[in-house]
Amino acid sequence: MHSKSIKNSDTLQLIYAGGTFGSYGRPLAPLNAKDFLPIVQSHLIEHSHTLNLPAVAWLGNTLIKDSSQLTPNDFVHFYTLVLDAYNKGCRRFVLITGTDTLSYLGAFLSEAFAGSDLCLVVTGSMRPLLDAEVLQDYIVDSNGDAWDNLIASIKLASAGESGVKISFGGESWPAQTVQKIHSHDFMAFTGHSRAAYPANSYIKLLADTRRQHWLDDQYTLLSDVKRNAEQAYIHALYCLPNHPDMLSVQLQALADHPPCGIIVLGFGAGNVPHSPALAKALEDAYEQGHMVICASQCPFGGVSDSYAAGSWQYDHHVIAGGRLTIPAIYARLLWLLLRYPTPARRRQRWTNNVSQTATTIRKR
Repeated sequence: MHSKSIKNSDTLQLIYAGGTFGSYGRPLAPLNAKDFLPIVQSHLIEHSHTLNLPAVAWLGNTLIKDSSQLTPNDFVHFYTLVLDAYNKGCRRFVLITGTDTLSYLGAFLSEAFAGSDLCLVVTGSMRPLLDAEVLQDYIVDSNGDAWDNLIASIKLASAGESGVKISFGGESWPAQTVQKIHSHDFMAFTGHSRAAYPANSYIKLLADTRRQHWLDDQYTLLSDVKRNAEQAYIHALYCLPNHPDMLSVQLQALADHPPCGIIVLGFGAGNVPHSPALAKALEDAYEQGHMVICASQCPFGGVSDSYAAGSWQYDHHVIAGGRLTIPAIYARLLWLLLRYPTPARRRQRWTNNVSQTATTIRKR
């Protein structure tokens, strides 16, 4: 049993993981954490009274990198970092990361901490916190978005509502509903509030015994999760106006791979060009233990079986992604690959979970 080593703490834990938020200079490059975090801390202390900020502390993190370079191993690093702090009594967190994979990391942590009463807010920025035009001193960029995003995230996390959320551009959403929609605008992300699993699986406040049971369950499988991250792969196949056999060739190329996740990005509501070769490739992928999920290339709306052009694939073991975003599908596939040992268990868990969020698809 992993018992808490400190009493439950009201201090909000900040985690700095890199990204544009902490970049500075010409050309822009990330500042060393030991230099950057004291600057941020001094500004928070300076404004804590006027902004009515809670007590904060920086959770030690050794993994600071450009978010476009994050891997499943890195996702598990942040899961473990927060899990250990949660086990010690911390409950409220703000994670600052880069925007490239912010929605993917947020959705993954949302899956991983489902069933707990943890409160985690993920944020970042499109411009650095410090004004890169002022090189003689560290000055907060008053025209940027970093400071506002940080303060909004701290205030959101201070409320302590259980669940993982993303806060950006003055708005916040359940993490598994969020996607990046603009490459450089301050309003770079969007999401929605009508999220079911895993958002509805968070507990308002867990009794100590139930929290300990949840923690014990996580730690029992933690070594497996870390080991599986070494060989967890999610592939994406993007439908284009090509001959449909091109998709079958791409699927066949995965024939000798260990069971993995495959996202088919269909047209519109999940339409995928049909061919006998592709149908057979989907059957073969299922027999090999792969999980194939259909998603839409459209940013909103998800997939459905309304059109014959898309419904045929569900007769060949493809699973509909419903209204889940691409980052959320990636995150759920990754968590299932890390957490559950067999293809059958993964499919069972997906079906049980996604049925609460997906557009209704014919039951198989």
